Amino acid sequence: DVHKQMHEAKMIEKIEGDVLPHIIRNTIRDGRIICFDEFQVTDVADALILRRLFTGLLDEGAVIIATSNRPPSDLYLNGLQRDLFLPFISLLEEKLHIISMWESVVDYRLIQGENKARGVYFVGENSKNDFEMTFKKLTKGSIISSTKLTTQGRLVDVPKASMKYGVARFSFDDLCRQARGAADYLIIGDEFHTVFVEDIPSLTMNDVNLVRRFIIFVDSMYECHVKLIIHAATGPNEIFKVDLENEFCDEAFAFDRTRSRLEEMGSDEYLKRRWIGGSGG
Repeated sequence: DVHKQMHEAKMIEKIEGDVLPHIIRNTIRDGRIICFDEFQVTDVADALILRRLFTGLLDEGAVIIATSNRPPSDLYLNGLQRDLFLPFISLLEEKLHIISMWESVVDYRLIQGENKARGVYFVGENSKNDFEMTFKKLTKGSIISSTKLTTQGRLVDVPKASMKYGVARFSFDDLCRQARGAADYLIIGDEFHTVFVEDIPSLTMNDVNLVRRFIIFVDSMYECHVKLIIHAATGPNEIFKVDLENEFCDEAFAFDRTRSRLEEMGSDEYLKRRWIGGSGG
């Protein structure tokens, strides 16, 4: 969302130079209590932007509430030029009250897990026909065609879609083997209430860029309350395999959230949520 606001400030509002002070003022004007869900940092450019963003918000009197899989001291661990990010960690530890949920005896992510809805996550070749039948059922014999979406001056190709019923279909390669970012995925979630993704492989640290994009994609679908229907080589717990040497890397921690979200997105509770897309981009 910050990247989108920065783009709009430069391209639409024609603000020259540093746009972050403008974004900070607008954010504070909308509300002083600001929540960040599943906070993480995996990119040096984002790390530096977040440092300035949080510093500005706190200086303006914002109340910040955030959740993360890591304590502040472990954010952007082993990242490039992390020394530039360390003052931000010190700021978080000074200004915010840190509460560790690891000390809780209850894993709240699993409470809804007993009531999973079937028919949204298909594994292996034996289930490919069921995946196809689900796509046919939800598109109801309507015209299936390719289309293009536009966001921030870029085109996003949608290889198969029922525009009548708001259903899109992609392969994993369509979504993750191209240079995609959050804005590209969010425009998909804004246009289609149901998204099918097929041919998701097992991934390792050799596929780290694909992993990062898949994490962002799932986050974007979750944010828009999209019904995500998947055909994969393995179950959610096996999609991304990490060896002992890399078990504490940023991507491993981030993918824990992705697994949790994929589980939740198959629950009755999630599937009953109202889609919050449809704004027209």
